[in-house]
Parts: sequence; structure tokens; C-alpha cells
Amino acid sequence: MGQSTSAEGGAAQRLSLQPGQVVQELGYDDDVDHQLRDDVEALTGEEMLDEDAVEAVDVVVLWWRDGDGDLVDALVDSLTSLGDNGVVWLLSPKSGRPGHVAPADIEDAAPIAGLHSTSSIAATADWAGTRLVSRGRAG
Repeated sequence: MGQSTSAEGGAAQRLSLQPGQVVQELGYDDDVDHQLRDDVEALTGEEMLDEDAVEAVDVVVLWWRDGDGDLVDALVDSLTSLGDNGVVWLLSPKSGRPGHVAPADIEDAAPIAGLHSTSSIAATADWAGTRLVSRGRAG
């Protein structure tokens, strides 16, 4: 059975994605939200690219957990393929879940990487999202 039109894109709509946008996914592991991944591909009409992609992308989805390493380095790496006016969505486990990243840690790391946090959302039941853009851009 197909999804209803109103549900198409589901959680991906909360990320303000648009049809035709190219999305790169970093930090994939077994714990990612597979429904969100499916929603991103359904809404954009494009398969998500992996960390080996070399073309410019519109959006980077970075799955990040406490213990994954250095967040500043990961954010800097996320900019490698990001095109002008691109957006990084940092997805981290919600409070109380294994791997939770404190919002203060994200707020501390973002400016060092040249990014600015513009909004935070409940991306899925288990993952919080923080929208990051290049410093100097408000939206």
C-alpha cells in the first residue's frame, strides 16, 4: 500500500527539504532512523549520498552521538561537499537516550567549525535535529 500524499516526506518535511535537493548522509550506523532516511529520499526524489560523495550537495544530514569523536572535526568535514547556502542538519539522540549530545556541546562546537545554529527540532521519536548554516547567514 502506498503512503497518502499528505504523509509523503513525513519527518523529512520537518527538515525543510525540497524535491530535487541533493542530501549527503554522514555518521550512518545501525541506530539511525530508517523511516527518516526513507522520507528524505521520497521527498527529494534522490538517494542520499554517502561520505564518499564528491559532488556539491544542498544538505548534509550528520548523525552524531556522544562518543563518536570530535564534533568540531565532524562539522568541518560535513562542509567539504556542502554547496553555497547549504544546510547541515546535526541529528543526535534525544535527552535520556544512549549517545545523547548536550545542546551546549553543539552550541560550543558550531562556531568553531564556522557554523551557526538557527533552529532545533524533534526530528523523530528518538532523534533531535539542529539546523546549522555558515556563519553570517541567518536562515
